[in-house]
Amino acid sequence: MTEATGQNPWGRVDEDRTVYVREGEGERAVGAFPDGTAEEALAYFERKYADIAGQVTLLEARIARGVADASAADTVAKLQETLVEPAAVGDIEGLRTRVAALVEKTAVLTKQQNAERDAAKQAAVAKREAIVIEAEALAAQPEASIRWKDTSEAFEKLFTDWQTAQRSGPQVPKAQADAMWKRFRAARHSFDAARRAHFAQLDANNKDVKQRKERIIAAAEALAPRGIEGIPAYRSLLDDWKAAGRASRKLDDQLWARFKAAGDQLYAAKAAEAAQTNEEYTANLEAKEAILVEATPILEVKDHAAARKQLTAIQLRWDEIGRVPRESLREVEGRLRKIEDHVKALEEDHWRKTNPETQARSEGLRGQLEASIAELTAEIAEATAAGDTKAKAAAEQTLETQRSWLAAIDG
Repeated sequence: MTEATGQNPWGRVDEDRTVYVREGEGERAVGAFPDGTAEEALAYFERKYADIAGQVTLLEARIARGVADASAADTVAKLQETLVEPAAVGDIEGLRTRVAALVEKTAVLTKQQNAERDAAKQAAVAKREAIVIEAEALAAQPEASIRWKDTSEAFEKLFTDWQTAQRSGPQVPKAQADAMWKRFRAARHSFDAARRAHFAQLDANNKDVKQRKERIIAAAEALAPRGIEGIPAYRSLLDDWKAAGRASRKLDDQLWARFKAAGDQLYAAKAAEAAQTNEEYTANLEAKEAILVEATPILEVKDHAAARKQLTAIQLRWDEIGRVPRESLREVEGRLRKIEDHVKALEEDHWRKTNPETQARSEGLRGQLEASIAELTAEIAEATAAGDTKAKAAAEQTLETQRSWLAAIDG
């Protein structure tokens, strides 16, 4: 094989199977391949070049996409070291130039990644600080306003958020993480202690209220044989019930159901009696409505004595009938009162007309008015004869007024 048979633009193989790579104006031996052909020897070292070029290309792509990690600078340094005198055939200078360009790009990327890591670390610290602050705020709530179940669930969520941030978030400096965890743990312990104390007090209160209300229930159940007569005592027990305080909703509802059941027995007896009474009152209502039908013609009577006689008979029968249902009382009593008012008006009118004292006053006033009317009539005649229209008009106006007064007395 001649020298020309085993060469490419970047290298050659001599007759001893020594492989050379061209660099600049000269060449450099990169190795020997005595057991193969010149083509195989050259191909072997070309593959060596391809391996290095592949590493460079991969690193370029990772840096361009911004996904290279902190080891990128070390990789660049190793490639530079590899490319000092690589046992490879290819554009060595071109690789050196490309790797040299990566030095600056790697520095920029490293600076950017460091800034991003610092920002992520600060964000992680801020997130955990927010978790701690919220936990401390939950623990600092006034006991009277704490919703225990909701707050417990909120603490569980905060703890889960803390664990998630610790597992998957950026690494937080240990000193900071420990200090924040200590605050979070203290807040949670404070809330847990307050919750235990609250429910212990609640249990004690439930026990005390239950004992008091059990005694009240027993007293209420003992009233059952007394029926309606036991209702006042039951109402008194209801005041005691209100003063006994409240237990938990579930317990209080159970106790109240028993207390109410005892009262329902008493009120059931009252309802039965009321139903019987109402049945009697309904019959009375029908009787009184029939009487009202008979009494209505009295409204047309003008003689006071006849009207009073008829009304008295009606009233006697009315009182004998008795009570009516409460919801009908106003209506039927109002209808009777209308008739009574009519009779009363007739009697008052009769008295006004027959009262001697009133008649005497009326007779005296009538005489005065008749005399004055006669005088006014004469004055009008004189004024007419004299043509005094002003005097005539004044006299006529006074005459009209006094005639209306006289008509009122006669009426």
